[in-house]
Amino acid sequence: MGSPEKTVNSGFFSVMSSSFSRLGSAMGRSVNGLLGYEGVEVINPEGGKEDAEEEAQRGRWKQEERDSYWKMMQNYIGSDITSMVTLPVMIFEPMTMIQKMAELMEYCHLLDQADECEDPYMRLVYASSWAISVYFAYQRTWKPFNPILGETYELVNHNDITFIAEQVCHHPPMSAGHAENKHFTYDITSMLKTKLLGNSVDVYPLGRTRVSLKRDGVILDLVPPPTKVNNLIFGRTWIDSPGEMVMTNMTTGDKVVLYFQPCGWFGAGRYEVDGYVYNADEEPKILMTGKYNESMSYQPCDLEGEPLPDTELKEVWRVADVPADDKFGYTYFAHKLNSFETAPKRFLASDSRIRPDRYALEKGDLSKAGAEKCSLEEKQRAEKRMREAKGEQFMPRWFDQTDEIAQTPWGNLEVFEYNGKYAEHRAAVDSSNNHVAEDVTSIEFNPWQYGNLATE
Repeated sequence: MGSPEKTVNSGFFSVMSSSFSRLGSAMGRSVNGLLGYEGVEVINPEGGKEDAEEEAQRGRWKQEERDSYWKMMQNYIGSDITSMVTLPVMIFEPMTMIQKMAELMEYCHLLDQADECEDPYMRLVYASSWAISVYFAYQRTWKPFNPILGETYELVNHNDITFIAEQVCHHPPMSAGHAENKHFTYDITSMLKTKLLGNSVDVYPLGRTRVSLKRDGVILDLVPPPTKVNNLIFGRTWIDSPGEMVMTNMTTGDKVVLYFQPCGWFGAGRYEVDGYVYNADEEPKILMTGKYNESMSYQPCDLEGEPLPDTELKEVWRVADVPADDKFGYTYFAHKLNSFETAPKRFLASDSRIRPDRYALEKGDLSKAGAEKCSLEEKQRAEKRMREAKGEQFMPRWFDQTDEIAQTPWGNLEVFEYNGKYAEHRAAVDSSNNHVAEDVTSIEFNPWQYGNLATE
């Protein structure tokens, strides 16, 4: 991608990019003054290095828990901790990773606009703005629950889409998702790769995302930037996603390259996104700029990346209003993801909404949430032992593993594809004559392939 990168750092964004380059990333400092915590790096995005020790005392951990987890986490520095470390529910949010996948659907009307658009470059403006929009939700610092193998999530009643996601592998944790309406299909195989750095962790989105626009059969491929979670244990946790996002029109060769600026001193550059839409010859056609916590805008440009005369920046997307002082920083859409109003009738018993630890946390019962989480994890281990005793492997219900190996910037990925069976299932349910209202709170969570282990 050498050529696009050179262009992004010239023309319209040259002054902006060079100033952020001078600022560098947010200042970190080892908290040597805290007895026993040599080498702990604490990063305050709102200040400089002089307040590192004061910042280290902040955050939601109790001191005894913070001390205990720091001692444990030291053993994993440099490792991938995706599924290695058991954490207390006090740092969790009442949502699972496969529900979080569905948050990309909040502004999916932008994909409708991309499908309806005849301008190939504006098509990428709409589609890439859709991809950026979810980062407002991704800045939440609470940890989602890891899905149980076979767990699912269904979403309906939003922009005429049908969304299904399933946890298709436990080690390594992998999820697959599919969404569809009359304008587009969305398919993702998702796996995270992490590297613990001490008081922070790098998160690499080792996944494959494809969007097909139905009118012209255009296929878009998305490669998102990595993410860094700062101040895991010491200080207030915050998230940054510095790096490139690339969306490629695999049908035409056009692409959009957007650079997420790193957070500099005193928050400079935080949330900033800048870049260009390029044609297949890597010539800039439209510049894009904005903040993923506010809005994105676009403007036609010349071959030097400068705005064309008699044109102006136009807004393409803006963050919707959010609830005030929400405990978990949820958007209105995030609350809908936990609501039974966005579930289809007679939804699957493996659905995240009725997962008991998640539901208990949503109701504010941390003690029950912790106990239920431990119980589910033990049932998952019991099912694995049963499966191994039978000499069988877990088979996802709604997705099939393919022979395709996708190459990503962070490693290779086995690809799962939607098998179409969910559409058949929903059609059968929706056309049935059973209209008896069900008490959703009485449905027992059951993702187990070998019967309901809750009764064994």
